[in-house]
Amino acid sequence: MRFIHCPYCGQKLIKKEIGDEGLIPFCSECGIPLWDMFTTSIIAACVNQYDEIALLRQNYVSETKYVCVAGIMKIGESAEETVIREIKEEIGLDVKSLTYIKSYPYDKKEMLMLGYKATVDKADFKISGEVDSVRWFSLKDAPAMLREGSIAWQLVNEVIKG
Repeated sequence: MRFIHCPYCGQKLIKKEIGDEGLIPFCSECGIPLWDMFTTSIIAACVNQYDEIALLRQNYVSETKYVCVAGIMKIGESAEETVIREIKEEIGLDVKSLTYIKSYPYDKKEMLMLGYKATVDKADFKISGEVDSVRWFSLKDAPAMLREGSIAWQLVNEVIKG
């Protein structure tokens, strides 16, 4: 989110030089800088004991390509708690262990996505209403099921590299 008006008093912001940060939106009434904000979310490669990955089809995202489990962090929730909650909500699996992989800026949606490998046991899926289908794929075949260059594709390739 890019601030134009102060969320506290409503005054139109000016640009002010703030240290080595450069020109920052600033409220001269409240005397505070207002840095652009982004939403923090997670993206998880859910891998089972057979080196298979659970990939989802969400038709509102794509009717031809799959995606990884992803979701928005809630206030007061850690990234790890978000991964565990989202995997349980979206595909009904319990996380055994988590490994942080890396962060991915997603400029198109003004998000920062924190990427994880989540180890789960292979089990039947219990999908939520926001998931159209989910399947297990071998890790080596998974990149071809994802949109090349997407954050999910990047994450899965990082997991494969180990």
